[in-house]
Amino acid sequence: MTSASLPPALELRGIDKRFGAVHANRALSFAVAPGTIHGVIGENGAGKSTLMNIIYGFHRADSGEIRVHGRPVEIGSPQDAIAAGIGMVHQHFMLVGNFTVLENIVLGVEGGARLAGGMAKARAGLEQLARDYGLEVPLDTVVSELPVGLQQRVEILKALHRGADLLILDEPTAVLTPQEADQLFKMLGRLRAQGKTVILVTHKLREIMAVTDRVTVMRQGAIVAEVATQSTSSRELAEKMVGRAVLLQVEKGPAHPGATLLTVRDLEVRDRLGVPRVKGVSFTLQAGEIVGLAGVAGNGQSELMEALAGIRAPSRGEIVLGERDLVREGLDSLERRHLGLAHVPEDRLRMGVVTGFSAQDNAILGYHDLPVYQRGALLNRAAILGGCEQKMAAYDVRPPNPNLRISAFSGGNQQKLVLAREIDSDPRVLLVGQPTRGVDIGAIEFIHKKLVALRDAGKALLLVSVELDEILGLADRILVMNAGEIVGEVARADATEEKLGLMMAGVKGEGRA
Repeated sequence: MTSASLPPALELRGIDKRFGAVHANRALSFAVAPGTIHGVIGENGAGKSTLMNIIYGFHRADSGEIRVHGRPVEIGSPQDAIAAGIGMVHQHFMLVGNFTVLENIVLGVEGGARLAGGMAKARAGLEQLARDYGLEVPLDTVVSELPVGLQQRVEILKALHRGADLLILDEPTAVLTPQEADQLFKMLGRLRAQGKTVILVTHKLREIMAVTDRVTVMRQGAIVAEVATQSTSSRELAEKMVGRAVLLQVEKGPAHPGATLLTVRDLEVRDRLGVPRVKGVSFTLQAGEIVGLAGVAGNGQSELMEALAGIRAPSRGEIVLGERDLVREGLDSLERRHLGLAHVPEDRLRMGVVTGFSAQDNAILGYHDLPVYQRGALLNRAAILGGCEQKMAAYDVRPPNPNLRISAFSGGNQQKLVLAREIDSDPRVLLVGQPTRGVDIGAIEFIHKKLVALRDAGKALLLVSVELDEILGLADRILVMNAGEIVGEVARADATEEKLGLMMAGVKGEGRA
């Protein structure tokens, strides 16, 4: 019997789900053929995560039916999903860092009272799985000592060990170097060749085009298209996701760097335990340029940005803005803002907004003491309201309601308001972390245009992003961090994904900053 004549590995019929007034999934129906890689894409808030969580048993659908290999199944928990042969590899790994690989994989299915026998049997089975699918990983190594790419292999092995025939991968390359992503795709191809089925949830259209057989496109909780991957293109998929034509490439002219605006010398930053996270970093930012800071998440980029912004105190080194030594003078983040150093934090919910505040109050955070917002000892509410209305109009923030709590806005619209707040302060230097994380593809296009316009107005930008496409599209030169150090600097004209990926993995490049 050929795969074409087999029933679908997974079939959804009329899956519907509401959360109060939010209609997250609207009578969704589609099928995933066995032995294929099926992509699921859509904007932030399109309903992808809700649907995957229903398939894996984190949520129950209000109505509809799930069929696995032609048979109806009731999935009310992850245990039910596992029993039905469905496994899920989450974007944030579900591993115990101080357990070994073997201990993590067998956790919860250890083998009963005779633990030693169960562990030995599991080891033999895992070694066979590793050989079959190219998932070799040292079983006796503590997980925290493994690079991220191998940790992801552990998650895949864990699902296969539990009998998964269908794997759901949620944004699987978000924390990988390009080389690790290539290895992942080879493994997925091997899984497909061995008859396994994969659902790949990602916002990276290039990955969809490279590895999937079919792709389902979601918009506003509904399925708007399902096509064979070979019969479509990235541009067509983007248009289906957003509902209009989208510019996928960043349009910008050459940079014209001017005066040095920010100088960082021998900067060291330690965490709360005294462990150095940034180790002797030095670089400069010039007017009229975007400097990209590339690296796998967790290699010191966050600590560096927080030290530059005045949120975290360095243990040594200099940060000079113009003629002012910010470290020696002990200037805090508010004082640095007033000197022209603006900051868009990587985690907008933790550091960029106050979720219980209205949009208009969030629009002045960090700038509330400016004269324009003051009326004697009180805040000038009319000026705050008017300023927020202007920002919402200029940055297409939806809905354009300054009185609405910021928590009621989508992630993309929250991000646009944070960017509006920082850019409209007319900074000399903008530190911008993960500017399009969790942002719709249409909003990505808008944000990129704003950042290029700021550069062209003579400002200096330091851009931190885990998205290499974003770094390559926006940056004029690129610094690469690994293990707290800058391991190389590359001019944009000389940068390739392969070169940057090797440097991100710790292979030092030439031209140290």
